[in-house]
Amino acid sequence: MAEQFNGKIALDVRDSVPDWEPYLLPAAAEKAPNVLVILYDDTGMASWSPYGGRINMPTLDRLAANGLTYTQWHTTALCSPTRSVFLTGRNHTRNSIASLMESTNGFPGNSGRIPDDCAPMAHILQDNGYSTFWLGKDHNVPEQDNAAGGSRNQWPLQLGYDRFYGFLGGETNQWYPDLAEDNHFIEQPYTPEEGYHLSKDLADQALQMLRAQQATNPSKPWYMWFCPGANHAPHQAPQEYIDKYKGAFDDGYDAYREWVLGRMIERGIMPADTDLTPFNPMPEDQANAADHVKPWDTLSEDEKTLFRRMAEVFAGFSEYTDSQIGRIVDYLEETGQLDNTIIFYCADNGASGEGSSDGSVNENKFFNNYPDDLAENLTRIDDLGGPEAYNHYPTGWAAAFSTPFQMFKRYSQYSGGTCDPMIIHWPAGITAKGEIRHQYHHATDIVPTILDVAGLEMPEVYRGVEQAPLPGVSMRYSFDAAPDAPTRKKRQYYNMIGTRGLWQDGWKVAATHAPISGHGHFDEDDWELYHVDQDRSESKNVAADHPEKVRELVDAWFEEADVNYGLPIDDRTALEQLTIERPSSEPPRHRYIYYPDSGAVPEGVAVNVRGRSFKIIADVDIEEGAEGVLFAHGSRFGGHALFLQDGRLHYVYNFLGIQPEQTFVSEKLSPGKHALGMEFDREGAGEYKESIGTTTLYVDDQAVASGPMRAQVGKFTLCGDGLCIGYDSADSVSRSYRAPFTFTGGTIRGVAVDVSEEQYLDLELEAQAAFARE
Repeated sequence: MAEQFNGKIALDVRDSVPDWEPYLLPAAAEKAPNVLVILYDDTGMASWSPYGGRINMPTLDRLAANGLTYTQWHTTALCSPTRSVFLTGRNHTRNSIASLMESTNGFPGNSGRIPDDCAPMAHILQDNGYSTFWLGKDHNVPEQDNAAGGSRNQWPLQLGYDRFYGFLGGETNQWYPDLAEDNHFIEQPYTPEEGYHLSKDLADQALQMLRAQQATNPSKPWYMWFCPGANHAPHQAPQEYIDKYKGAFDDGYDAYREWVLGRMIERGIMPADTDLTPFNPMPEDQANAADHVKPWDTLSEDEKTLFRRMAEVFAGFSEYTDSQIGRIVDYLEETGQLDNTIIFYCADNGASGEGSSDGSVNENKFFNNYPDDLAENLTRIDDLGGPEAYNHYPTGWAAAFSTPFQMFKRYSQYSGGTCDPMIIHWPAGITAKGEIRHQYHHATDIVPTILDVAGLEMPEVYRGVEQAPLPGVSMRYSFDAAPDAPTRKKRQYYNMIGTRGLWQDGWKVAATHAPISGHGHFDEDDWELYHVDQDRSESKNVAADHPEKVRELVDAWFEEADVNYGLPIDDRTALEQLTIERPSSEPPRHRYIYYPDSGAVPEGVAVNVRGRSFKIIADVDIEEGAEGVLFAHGSRFGGHALFLQDGRLHYVYNFLGIQPEQTFVSEKLSPGKHALGMEFDREGAGEYKESIGTTTLYVDDQAVASGPMRAQVGKFTLCGDGLCIGYDSADSVSRSYRAPFTFTGGTIRGVAVDVSEEQYLDLELEAQAAFARE
């Protein structure tokens, strides 16, 4: 017992006196506010209407008009790391999440596992009388734990959340998402044809959680972390929202930058003397070619048409999601909760440059080191935003939506990657209305602010472990301070996939180095210097004028790197980092056997056929008219499937969604027992390291079709569209059928996938014997 029992214990309960005091749960402070944190993805400050952008955000405008708009609020420049900071309040490398969960590398600052001395804030709130809810994106679960049988140690419920509904990976298809609820995976509740979109579903679920909580414990405050898929790729939205922006971006991204900077200055977001930084500011010998921006006036008319449409889709996606968030805000107002709910409406990093110079109809090409093709993209322009596309705008829009700063997402040394929108609304706690705040702040300041308004502190020891201190400061002092009152923050360290920076007392050093460039030689990096208090856009490098200041801040960077586990620095390419071999609780093996009715197997723990030869064999007993999926992994944007249709065996490899699908088909099958499968013999690598080889389709021991095939070496998706037996989950691998295309008309005993050098026919006999034993 935590407290002394002061009742009376006798032999008979009728002679005893109870004392409930030691058993009462802690209650929140009187009038403790509800907390709603809305965290968008991949959104530069110049995107949204409160900051002067062209994307209309009616809900955000409403909150800004009655709250505070921050102009110097910063993030880590990438999603998983920023979200880890929201979880614990510590710097991202101190959380051991230096980069994406798919690029962990086994060092103290990048294991992907939050250490015990960085207790999650939600635990502290939960222990002190708050209900806690998490909706939407996670991206802080280690890839090997994103599995039905994996550890739940880093899943939301184990981090202090009462409820979770969303997706665990870095992105997901908004029409066909990969969903988890609480501690288990689920299928989406209805289809796009029935009106499904993830943003709508998340708002529905949030309202359901809040209504249930209010029905049973209306006096209890709550904390909700609402993380939509927007504005991360794929950019997908209902057509009516996309159509709202027809023609809105016809002037192009160069002109947009000039236009929006004028609006930002007019609104007081930026000082009047703010200079616009150039496109492509990195020296040619340092720049990452994938991040190059083509000047608008060098584009063909076809390119301009495509790029305009991509911006329109992005804008529609953002506004549609804001409208769904508006339903939550309306509910809070209708139920009298809005005044005492502190709302943080923000984004996790700058606009994304992962669409390359040409934009993409399938963002997975970026993660496979495979270039986009303008001709292909143009044929798909009417698909953009819908289920047939997995689109992402080009780097020009990333730079434009990050105006007036240099670069965009991933560049932690520049504000283009880190300076993001932040609006705070709390009528009961903020007197000022519709004002702007220029104090310098960072994601590390959010946890201290929430704990402050809740009347709590991060404990020095939690669950027996001495805790790492919070490096941030509460922003509460700024709520009713003068707009230009001095910030209480003194220093902030930045470190992201090869980029480095440090802000201190209005000055900032920035290492001249591009992310995921593979350049290395960090000891040779030049350090730029910006006097941010006088040069908000970081347009004037004054390192040559202040060498002593450069030395001071570079030394400070290494101090912070030491405290925060910031070394080693990793700038290897995306493909290299995403394909690192990582330990798993399952021992490595060459043969995987899967059975029906076991649910989708996430890619991080499924058999890895990328960059190698492989074989698939299904042991089946089929009847006349049997049809459906035997094996499927991936989606129409990258994946492969073995299925029966029209009485024939089909194998389709969908290489990055590029048409036509690579298809191999048998003659009609006879009813009875069969071993049905395929073999891919990898013979070499193509121009972009894709696998090149020959595929042979088998019915029993007979080769029935054969031909050349290319296969991906990178992931089918960042995290999702898992391996399925007997059906295809979410989005279909092949356009020749419609998921789930469940297998009917027979029995699947099992499916074996082999990545050894063993011959197909030898494997066939072994697999059949194994299935017979089950």
